[in-house]
Amino acid sequence: MSASTVPDPAHGGGLGSRLNWLRAAVLGANDGIVSTAGLVVGVAGATESQAALLTAGLSGLLAGSLSMAAGEYVSVSVQRDSEDAALATEKRELRESPAAELDELTALLTARGLSPAVAREAAEQLTARDALRAHARVELGIDPDDLTNPWHAAWASFLAFTAGALLPLLAIVLPPASVRLWITVASVLAALTLTGWWAARLAAAPAPRATLRTVAGGALAMAVTYAAGSLLDVAGV
Repeated sequence: MSASTVPDPAHGGGLGSRLNWLRAAVLGANDGIVSTAGLVVGVAGATESQAALLTAGLSGLLAGSLSMAAGEYVSVSVQRDSEDAALATEKRELRESPAAELDELTALLTARGLSPAVAREAAEQLTARDALRAHARVELGIDPDDLTNPWHAAWASFLAFTAGALLPLLAIVLPPASVRLWITVASVLAALTLTGWWAARLAAAPAPRATLRTVAGGALAMAVTYAAGSLLDVAGV
């Protein structure tokens, strides 16, 4: 691995992992809000039946949360397999070519700004202490003590999506029929404003633009599904 592609451990490890989980939680909640809101608003365009709205909302919540959890489990499992394979390869290389691996670690530390002499001394000390951990962190950008966990990812996605989906579901079924649609739309737009702003903060992006995109996307989804439901109702479907 070239030195230019080596992640900086100071900006990775536990902090990067926590930020990734937080981003995933925000995005999962946003998906739950938008998809469930679009579903129940679309059904509301076709019928005022509270039972139909509750059935549609619950079905969307369960299907979406389970789908998110399964998808996250599969994707993170692939990442974990890649990490395990990289560590296994590095362990084999350390066993078969320890001198070459020491030279490689020295070169990587030199590329990070250490003088050749200091880099060599640091590489020797790191190798003596724990060669695999040193190469994992410096060369691969992997923290062996903080490997990704597919089950944690799956549960985080499931809970985030469920939390987001509960808002439009409760907003559409609890208020009186005469105001349930407006309450749902207002609640969803407020929630999307919050998630859009928070996602922008996490990504260090301009908050107004990111928030506007998030709110506009949710509003468009509700408008399209409500129009579709209304057309089906008019057509007598």
